[in-house]
Amino acid sequence: MIPLSDRQIAAYFQRSFTAVDGLWFMKLEERADFETALQVDEAVWRIMPKIQARKLKELTGLTAGMDALRECFTTKLSIEDYAFDLASNADGFEISIADCPWVNLLVRSNRQHLADTIGRTICTAEHAVWASEFGDTIRFEFGERLCAGCPRCVLRFRETRPT
Repeated sequence: MIPLSDRQIAAYFQRSFTAVDGLWFMKLEERADFETALQVDEAVWRIMPKIQARKLKELTGLTAGMDALRECFTTKLSIEDYAFDLASNADGFEISIADCPWVNLLVRSNRQHLADTIGRTICTAEHAVWASEFGDTIRFEFGERLCAGCPRCVLRFRETRPT
């Protein structure tokens, strides 16, 4: 057996994770069409964030609320090699992403022409589910998007007040 560092093991699994996501999408697209593949991908990304959020809650002991969401979500972004900045405000927080591994993957695979459609669909679903995992009154809003040609993605998570 080849001895690997924790960093090497993490890189192996991260590469496998991103590769399998892209491969199954392209194979489904070949057998059906882009719209079908995108619909199935969206369904998957309405479940995957539940798994990720619940695992990070378990590992950290955090349970609910804006602070728990901020800690778990920024941990996820760090693990997945996003380059981002965080700013808190009175009703939540905003994340500005300067470098997204998923957009980079689409560019490397010469599929950047699909990035806006994929990002708008998948990221909106994924981030909304992340918000919902931490409280019924937490909402996600998209600002700018890298995949739409903007210089960054802006993700806003805010607490809504019951009326």
